[in-house]
Amino acid sequence: MDLVRHLECFVAVAEESHFGRAAARLGMAQPPLSQRIQRLERELGVRLFERTSRQVRITEAGTLLLAEARELLTRAESLRATARRVRDGETGLLRAALSPDISGETVAALLADFRRRHAGLELELHELSTAQQLAGFAAHELDVGLIHHPCDVTGLELGPVLRRDLGVLLPRGAGPADREEVPLAALTGYDLVLFPRADAPAVYDDLLTACARGGWTPGAVRHGQGASFVRGLVLSSGAVALCPRDTRLVTPGDQDLVWRPLAGAAPAWRHSVAWPKGRGDAAVAAFTDAATHALRTTAGAHSEAPARPLHLRPASEYWL
Repeated sequence: MDLVRHLECFVAVAEESHFGRAAARLGMAQPPLSQRIQRLERELGVRLFERTSRQVRITEAGTLLLAEARELLTRAESLRATARRVRDGETGLLRAALSPDISGETVAALLADFRRRHAGLELELHELSTAQQLAGFAAHELDVGLIHHPCDVTGLELGPVLRRDLGVLLPRGAGPADREEVPLAALTGYDLVLFPRADAPAVYDDLLTACARGGWTPGAVRHGQGASFVRGLVLSSGAVALCPRDTRLVTPGDQDLVWRPLAGAAPAWRHSVAWPKGRGDAAVAAFTDAATHALRTTAGAHSEAPARPLHLRPASEYWL
């Protein structure tokens, strides 16, 4: 028996004191309404109404049960409303990830914007490389993330592609540090500090290819991600690092390191928010908007392609 529907019928008849008016209110015929009331009475084991040819009168038992029936209907509607919010991504848990190169300022701006958009939704935010995010999507352990391009986006839908142009991080006393813009060829003789290739293989390979095209082939590639570790390598091992202006590696008034833009057609980090195909609900849209806005306002990122957040785009569009 559909208890909720039967209770709706009971409350309607009690409030209307008339089967015909109650049936019209419920959008149903009178005979099925009478049958539902009779079945509810059998189920509860009490008589709810006294019926005559002229009127319907609620019994003492029906009066005692009416308040609880109304309360149950209110709770049922609350349950339905919560289920709708969960379905539409307005409540519950959103498992999200950002790549390790995103600055603290950008993370803070994203979180503040997202909370304004979806205060009732719990955001579980992780710091994961692109490769780890792709594995998380495949294992159904991640709902949305900010990935680097190029990568395999099969089965994913994407937000706007944003570009963060790279510059070079140098010891303050290095020769190229005196330039306002540094050509890649001027870095000859320096090693390169770069994230581990396993984190984003295609991005890694494309960056080395861009360096070679610009006239610089690093003598060695040293791997590092943590800010202190990368700073140490740049300061003590004849190496430089390529990173966006908003990098966490240079602090205001830094006496040891400087960041300089690259001359010419500089390589760039290219990002977009990604999520499994068909998962694009209101929560994902809010995260996409918040991440895009935060990258633009705090990291100087700019759009590289028109935003088509609800359509899967072929992987070929994301190769440099």
